[in-house]
Order: sequence, then structure tokens, then C-alpha cells
Amino acid sequence: MVKTLLQWMSPAGAGARLSTLIFHRVLPAPDPLFPDEMDARRFAEVCGWLKSWFNVLPLDQAVIRLKAGTLPVRAACITFDDGYADNFEVAMPILQRHGLTATFFIATGFLNGGRMWNDTIIETVRNGTSPLLDFSSLNLGRHPVTTLADKRAAIAALIDQVKYQPLAQRISVTEQIARLAQVQLPQDLMMTSLQVKAMHQAGMQIGAHTVSHPILARLSEDQARQEISDSQIFLERLLGERVGLFAYPNGKPGEDYSLQAVEVVRSLGFDAAFSTQWGASRQGDDPLQIRRFTPWDRTRLRFGMRMLRNLREG
Repeated sequence: MVKTLLQWMSPAGAGARLSTLIFHRVLPAPDPLFPDEMDARRFAEVCGWLKSWFNVLPLDQAVIRLKAGTLPVRAACITFDDGYADNFEVAMPILQRHGLTATFFIATGFLNGGRMWNDTIIETVRNGTSPLLDFSSLNLGRHPVTTLADKRAAIAALIDQVKYQPLAQRISVTEQIARLAQVQLPQDLMMTSLQVKAMHQAGMQIGAHTVSHPILARLSEDQARQEISDSQIFLERLLGERVGLFAYPNGKPGEDYSLQAVEVVRSLGFDAAFSTQWGASRQGDDPLQIRRFTPWDRTRLRFGMRMLRNLREG
């Protein structure tokens, strides 16, 4: 039933709709702190569902065919953002077992031992030994962390307070949070340059995702251009070929990136760029604002229904 409905809502040709899925991490095993985070067993299930229901395409080919009106029936793509090491270690082998390809958008400044600011907060709260984290000296409040629910609430509150601060301030504040909590933070959350290169050599596609994952809407045009261009140049030198795909950090249109950022991406010659606006894209949509979403349902039927609802958004 699901496949028939998908075929009706996502036909081939000029009326086609492209479903683009976005993931971030695939953990080796479930995380008690974040039980809804994707893990290896669940991702293998998702890959099986996608393989049986969709024609999963390489992203660059899908973009070309979307513009030309030649997409196949039930067209879909798989993408990952940020560049976590588990993308290489866990997700890629699962994709390969299912004969699927994906595109990995890399925030280049965090490769080789770096860490994203939100992960500094997450790992600080996860690994803290005190029952109370006191960040009142940073105007970030005091947070009980005796239970997993407490820790989740603390993480959400801290991320919400820090997320839209200027980039330099955001980095400084999160580093101070870690120092105040006196925790040892992991240095291996993100891929190495060699892993990115090996992933590309294995047939996966690589796209740019800025250097430091800023909120582009909060940057000047020159700052946005440098973030986007520097990540593109780094990856092109690493891979020895042109990089024509880009994903906006966080990706909400108007909130996380503006039309100014879209024009910067256009001027840098990217073939396509991707938001986190829900829905499926169709011929005639702006190729520099292609929609993506994350289906989170745990059963085959609910997952399929979610994909059908997402097609209605396009």
C-alpha cells in the first residue's frame, strides 16, 4: 500500500517530487541520554525501508534530473550534516550493505580532533560529576543533573541560550562551560580528513557545510562568503575535484540563513544547496533551497506514512 501511494504522489518525469532525508549521527548503540538518536540497528531498518520503497539516487544526479524533469518515480536522496566520525565508522558500512549512496556535508573546521559547540555542552553535561552545574557566572543559570531527564533539560536550556550568540562568543562560552564543570571532553567525535577522503573514494559524495557551522543570517555578506568559500576550497583540495553541493547550517530559511546567503552560494558556483525546510522539492523550485527533512518514526508503517505526509508539503 505504501509503495503504491508513494508512486502516486511521487511520479516520474516533470511531476516528480524529490524526497531528501537528512541525518546527523548514527551511533553504534542506543544512547540512554538521547534515546531518539539514530543508532546502527535503527539505521539499518531505515535503509531497508528506503531500498524497498524508493529509487535512492546520488545527490548530484538527482539535482540534475530534478531541474530537467527526468526524475524516476519515488525519487529520494540521503544526506548527513556536520561530519561526525560515526558517519564513516557506522553509517557508511550500513549504506554499503544496502547498496545505497549518501552525501555528507562537512563542517571543515571541526575535522581532525575538533568538536562542535553543541557537543561541548552535551558532553559537559553528560560527563559532569557534580549533581548541580552552576553557570550563573556566565548568566546561564544553575542546572540540577542528577537524572537523565535533568541532564536532557539542562542540555536543551543551555543550547537554547547559546545557539544564536555571535560565533566567537558562542565558542568562548561553551569552552568556559566545560572548564567550570571540570570535565574531560572527547576529541574523536568528528571525522579526520583521511576518513572524509576514504568515504569519497568509497563512492559517497561530499558537500560543503561552512567552516565553523555559524548562523549565516547573523553574519555579514563577507563573513558568510568566507565561511562558505573556505569550506569549499578545503574540500576541493582534499578530494582533488570540484565540490558543487552545499548545506546551510541549521538550515531554517529566514532564521538560520537569508536570501543574502543564498546569493553568496549562487555566486560561488554551487550546483545546489539544501535547507531543513520540510517537504519534497519539485521541478522549478530554487535549486539553492532544496527541502530536506528527518523521518523519526520507529515502525515501518509510521515511517512510510511520514514520508507520504512529507510529499504533501512539497
